[in-house]
Amino acid sequence: MNGQFEVPVSALGDVTWQKSRHSGKWGNCVEVAALDDGTIAMRQSRQAQGTALIYTRAELAAFVRGAKDGEFDDLVS
Repeated sequence: MNGQFEVPVSALGDVTWQKSRHSGKWGNCVEVAALDDGTIAMRQSRQAQGTALIYTRAELAAFVRGAKDGEFDDLVS
């Protein structure tokens, strides 16, 4: 996305959004989509047509590793 970190979802075109099977049915989830340039878009499902944050694969991988290790458990308990 050419160095942009926050973009309108509409600017991303036809991407496939994924959300966790652990997400609730009331829209309390984050969705991710792989972009053609190798980056990852992330949006809040309650504002599906709002903005998306754009991350590199390395940034998202570091976050996922931290989440798997329990580094953020204090934020949701």
